[in-house]
Amino acid sequence: MSSASSPAQPASRSPWRALRYRSMRWWSVANFVSNAGTWMQLTVQNLLVLQITGSAAATGLSMSVQAAPALLISVLGGAAVDRWPRKLTAAVSQALLGLIAFTTAVLVALDRLDMTSLLVLAAVTGVVATVDNPACALLGNDLVPAEDVPSAIGVGALVHQAGRLVGAALAGVAVGFLGTAAAYFANGLSFLFVASVIPFLRPAAGAVRHEAARPERRAPGAEMTVREGLAFFTRRPRLMALAGVTGISAVFGRNYGLTLAVLVTGPLAGGAGSFGTVSTVLAVGGILGAVLGARLRRPSVRLVGALAAAGGLLQVVAGLSPSLVVLIALVLPMAVVESVSDTAGTAVLQTDPPAHLRGRVLGVWGSIGTVWSLGGPPALGLLMELAGARGALVTGGLLIAAAIGTGHLLHRRRVPAPVLLRTGETGAPGRPALSTAA
Repeated sequence: MSSASSPAQPASRSPWRALRYRSMRWWSVANFVSNAGTWMQLTVQNLLVLQITGSAAATGLSMSVQAAPALLISVLGGAAVDRWPRKLTAAVSQALLGLIAFTTAVLVALDRLDMTSLLVLAAVTGVVATVDNPACALLGNDLVPAEDVPSAIGVGALVHQAGRLVGAALAGVAVGFLGTAAAYFANGLSFLFVASVIPFLRPAAGAVRHEAARPERRAPGAEMTVREGLAFFTRRPRLMALAGVTGISAVFGRNYGLTLAVLVTGPLAGGAGSFGTVSTVLAVGGILGAVLGARLRRPSVRLVGALAAAGGLLQVVAGLSPSLVVLIALVLPMAVVESVSDTAGTAVLQTDPPAHLRGRVLGVWGSIGTVWSLGGPPALGLLMELAGARGALVTGGLLIAAAIGTGHLLHRRRVPAPVLLRTGETGAPGRPALSTAA
């Protein structure tokens, strides 16, 4: 007589479960240092451009030059991440970014940095980032089991927010006491710190292992090409749906720094202090959403779509807010929903493709995301010119919810009905045939 087996322990849903692994803890510390250094540099970079040129347009130009490589060659960077050893790729790219930061610091300290040099350095930074971004994103996921990837992404989002706050605060102190070059020098040190940590990272048991694709190990006919990544992305309905949901949300929502700023200072008759309060609530909501998103175990595109549609409806109500108090009460859940949706979408994007294609899929996503980030604000600005701040929020929110709802209905209609198989010669109906699931 066999004894009854003890019930299995329920899987952990703690948002911090990824930090159970030693390498993930070190990776989080390294990312915090790197994010703090990056935000130190970004905080002073626009001021530096204004100091050199005296032109606000030049500031936008420097940002566009740095973003342009992501639009043009992200797919090549993703292919490199799939082809080369992950840890080596991330370490080398971090070291190169550190070298660029040190070079900029020296030029600033010697008063030799002109606009041409700054644009060249920005472009080189953008090129290296097309490899560094997917390499570092996937390296973090390689350290934990698949079910803990949402936690790793959520922890990463929290680390990003914390690094942003600390970096912005340290930038003022560094520039005030040591000068502008100090921010670039500190950023260079942060990159070198990350590069020095990477060789000691070890994946936990159950983590998906990534191996560089050597020619002798490939299956016949399999090639590590950009076309393979593009083909996988475009033939994968859930990734295309994720791109559609994220795209419409990015264009007609999410740009709250623009829409809410106009709403607060215009129809709601608030000032800079009022918008500062709204921005703080948005940041708090983002942090809460990252914690909630980290509790997810198996996010889906359906969840991302439902959250994005809910965010669109909240945006509609926010656009109709009669007072600043009502708006602030709505801003918190808007930010929470957006942050959870981002975490879930990132988890789907980074775990759905097979391991040997993930770099190229992230490369495709980088190019698509750059289109949204460059085209979204002008499109939203035009909508605000035509409909005002309230009209833009209401119209944008309705478009988001309607598009996602329509897509869901069309998807349900496309799901084939089960086909009944007849058994024997009597024509009696048998069991339904298996049908594909979306």
